Amino acid sequence: MGELNIYGVYVPIFLIQAILAYLLFKIVTLATNQWIAKGWVAIPGIFNLCLYIILLWLMHWFFILCLN
Repeated sequence: MGELNIYGVYVPIFLIQAILAYLLFKIVTLATNQWIAKGWVAIPGIFNLCLYIILLWLMHWFFILCLN
């Protein structure tokens, strides 16, 4: 996609997407931590990694569809 020029500093668009996905991930984990505490999730580390990758993919998809 490219980069964004912020006061002479080039910031990759993917970095912005990753930061927004992380913020969304922190909000979603408030609900999913209850699932982990109840034992509904077998391997929490892999679950959280997959959840973040899915949110990052959705953020990337949103940027491609809405901002181009």
